[in-house]
Amino acid sequence: MDISKKMDQKLDFESPVHRKINRLLGVIDTFKGSWKVLEQTKSGYLKELRKIATIESTGSSTRIEGATLTDEEVEKLLRSVKISKLEKREEQEVVGYYEALEIILENHGEIPLTQNYIHQLHGILLKHSGKDQTHKGRFKNLSNQVVANYPDGTQRTIFRTTEPHLTASEMEALLFWTDGRLREQDLHPLLTVSAFVYEFLSIHPYQDGNGRLSRLVTTLLLLKLGYGFVQYVSFEHVVESKKEAYYRALMDGQKNRYSEEERIGGWVLFFLESLVELTKRLETKYDTYSRLKIVLNERQRRIVAYVKAEETAQISGIENSMENYSRNTIKKDLAYLVNEGILLKTGAGRGVRYHIKK
Repeated sequence: MDISKKMDQKLDFESPVHRKINRLLGVIDTFKGSWKVLEQTKSGYLKELRKIATIESTGSSTRIEGATLTDEEVEKLLRSVKISKLEKREEQEVVGYYEALEIILENHGEIPLTQNYIHQLHGILLKHSGKDQTHKGRFKNLSNQVVANYPDGTQRTIFRTTEPHLTASEMEALLFWTDGRLREQDLHPLLTVSAFVYEFLSIHPYQDGNGRLSRLVTTLLLLKLGYGFVQYVSFEHVVESKKEAYYRALMDGQKNRYSEEERIGGWVLFFLESLVELTKRLETKYDTYSRLKIVLNERQRRIVAYVKAEETAQISGIENSMENYSRNTIKKDLAYLVNEGILLKTGAGRGVRYHIKK
C-alpha cells in the first residue's frame, strides 16, 4: 500500500470525530484571522511575549523528556550561557533546544521541510550534548522506543518504533506525502501537520532527541503555514500540562501500527484541542500583559499597588496613602486607569470603589 493510501486510512474518521475536528479547525482559523489584525497594531507587546514564550517552550519541552530545570532556572542559564561549561546533560539539552528554536523563529520562511534541514535542526538540538556527537544529524542505527519519563524518575514504554533499516525509506515517504498535501491543499494544513507529527514520532528516526525535535518541527510548520501566533505563547507548555493525555493519544493509534485498524483520530483531536487551548492562553496573556505594560508614572503605579493590596479601595483611602498629592490629581489618575482598563470602577457618589480589573 502506498503512502497516500496508508495516510488516508489513518485519517478515516467516524462522523462524531469529523464534527469535533471541523469545530476545532473553525475556532483555530477564526483566531488566526483576528490575531493577524492585532499583530499588525501592537508589535511592542509581542516582542516581550515571544521572549517569555521561548523560555517556557524550552523549559517545557526538555521537562517532557525528563529534565528538571524550572522556567526560572532555564532563563538564568540562558543569561549566563556564555560563561557556562554546560557540564550537566539537562543544561546541554536546554541550550540546544533554545538555539534551534531561535533559528526557527527567525528563519522559518527560509527553512524547507526536507531531510537535510531536519538533520541540521537535529544537529543544532544536540550540539552541546557530549554523548550525542557521534549520531547527531543522522538517522538511528539501533532500535529505539518511545519512553515516558515521569517526575518521580519512573519510565514507561509507550510503543515500539520503526526499525533502523526502514527509517530512511519511511521518512522519505512521509516527507513526500506532507509536501504533496501542503502543495495540493487537498487536506486542511492543520490535519497535515498533526499527521506528520504523529508519523514522525512513530518512526522515531533519530537515536535521541525525537520528542524535542518533533515539537520544534511543529512550530516550524505552523509558522510556515501562517499560524504566527504560536511564537507568542508556548505550545510545549500546553503539552507539558497534558503530558499523560499526550502519551495516551499517541498510544491510541500506535497500538494498531502497521495494521488496517490504525486510526489517529484521538491524536488529531488532542493536537487541535491543544491549539485551541493555546489560543485561549494567548488571549488571556496578551490582555493581561498589554494592560500592565501601559506606561504608568510612579504615582499611578502606587495607586495600582494600593488597590491591589486592598482588593477594593475608595478615593479617601488612596488619598490618605499618598499625602503628597492632591485629591484632584488622584481623581485624574483614577480616571486614566479606569479608561485604560487597569482598574474597574463600581458604585456611585460616596459609594464609588476601585478594583483591579480581572
